[in-house]
Amino acid sequence: MKRFCIHTITTKPLTIEECLIEFPKRGVTGITIWRQALEGRNGTDVRRQAADAGLDVISLCRGGFFPARNAADRQTAIDDNLKAIAQAHALGAPVLVLVCGSVPGQSLVESRKQITDGIAAVLPAAEKAGVKLAIEPLHPMYADDRSAVNTMRQAHEVCDALGSPPTVGIAVDVYHVWWDPELKQQIDLAGKTGRLHAFHICDWRTPTMDLLNDRGLMGEGCINIREISDWVDATGFTGHREVEIFSDRLWATDQHRFLDQIASSYANLYQS
Repeated sequence: MKRFCIHTITTKPLTIEECLIEFPKRGVTGITIWRQALEGRNGTDVRRQAADAGLDVISLCRGGFFPARNAADRQTAIDDNLKAIAQAHALGAPVLVLVCGSVPGQSLVESRKQITDGIAAVLPAAEKAGVKLAIEPLHPMYADDRSAVNTMRQAHEVCDALGSPPTVGIAVDVYHVWWDPELKQQIDLAGKTGRLHAFHICDWRTPTMDLLNDRGLMGEGCINIREISDWVDATGFTGHREVEIFSDRLWATDQHRFLDQIASSYANLYQS
């Protein structure tokens, strides 16, 4: 399971130190670190600890949230993204995932423009640090306040508007894009343009009890995860498959048992 990665948010009750101990026991080879897990810690030290544990740092989550109604707040967001780029560099994380943001009541067109402008403002720092920026399209149910970029097509349009720099690409999360009738076409395009920077997996439970924190283990829901994963691999993508699950239900359980369930679900998904 050399491409097996878990996000620290997936096992949110565990400290990052506990993640570094427990993940490798389940065959995990990569870790994506969420910024709140770094609080009070030195990124360079965490980088060394991850290496000692045999884990590759796959990415840092998250930057973004660029749109705002006034220039001062937009600058605050830019400053925070510059900090995130520096954190990613210290960790040795090759990718910073961007949840791009949106403003309730502001047009999505304007929010997308502000997202493009915000990424342009931090792009030189990312290029200097050697950190790729991965735009993560979010499901349309989050278009009000979490992201005005809701499809891979829209993410490609932001990349195009920026002049297609190799540093800027896309994070494909099946939870957000599985429903898109253009998904295979857009994944193919991401492969051809070198924009496929990250791939996240989990499942969509029916019924969904919470719009944010009720994701499922792979196999618990209705997403055609393996098919989408095969489309991603067909582009030549050889990066980690990152398990990213937000779940109040699963966070309330024993996290060691939960990790065993994740490993079993992952193995079943990729057994052939």
